[in-house]
Amino acid sequence: MTDVRDNVLAHSYGPGRFGLSFELFPPKTPAGDVSLYEHVERLVAFRPSYITCTYGAGGSTRDKTLEIVREVKRRFGVPVASHLTCVGCTVDQLRDYLREASTAGVDAIVALRGDPPRGESSFTPVAGGLRYANELVALIRTEFPQFGLAVAGYPEKHLEATSFDADLENLKRKVDAGADVVITQLFYHNDDFFRFRDRYESAGISAPLAPGILPVTNLAQIQRITSMCGAKLPASFVSQLGQSDDADWQFQVGVEFASAQVQNLLESGVPGLHFYVLNKSQATAAVLSAMALPPTRSR
Repeated sequence: MTDVRDNVLAHSYGPGRFGLSFELFPPKTPAGDVSLYEHVERLVAFRPSYITCTYGAGGSTRDKTLEIVREVKRRFGVPVASHLTCVGCTVDQLRDYLREASTAGVDAIVALRGDPPRGESSFTPVAGGLRYANELVALIRTEFPQFGLAVAGYPEKHLEATSFDADLENLKRKVDAGADVVITQLFYHNDDFFRFRDRYESAGISAPLAPGILPVTNLAQIQRITSMCGAKLPASFVSQLGQSDDADWQFQVGVEFASAQVQNLLESGVPGLHFYVLNKSQATAAVLSAMALPPTRSR
């Protein structure tokens, strides 16, 4: 799309800006809430462009997601984005959520199709719902143009995509429908990202492409996560992490790997970074403390 947009995501990746963002998820306990805001307080010292919060399957965390983003914005004055999926929702229910998000002061939406509900192997929209993320993007861009819009990209291909080309065509549809930025799924081989970026640019996709980074702090945890999303871990990295079960050892190895990964990405000229922080601050803060980032919105 060629329209000029005035929203937090368009500005975050504008000329002379660097989009730094952090992703949270809704805690399940009051103690988790307290811990989350303590970690966010440490993270906002890095002056993020915005902070996002995930949205549970079928809207299972709807109220909690809005509570988190509303409170983050109130306490820290940082723009916020809510994830939103098509899973289990009619178009009217999606509209209801978007109206509620707007009232809550949400600045942007991360628009996703969403994974099939647990126990189901394929995605099936509910009656009166949407089948594809590009349809959700088009709905938001048309009816709720005040929101910034982010969508997901997959350097190693979405698990359900039949080919890299088909996956890229789907991504282009999302951007053409009105997305402001593409945030990638986590990855650990930068060469996969660079190949993806080359194909992305060759396809004529012009939205900023922000790599998604998850610093590793625990080998068993990251092996579970990557097994679910299809990301590959370098064998040498796994071997080094596995040299000791000591938590401090695995944390340090993970931070050193992420720091080198991020430095390489910065040198390649990425327009921003999106950190999957898992509601913690230590690893991401350690990585960012070692980096000289370009200016974000607040710098």
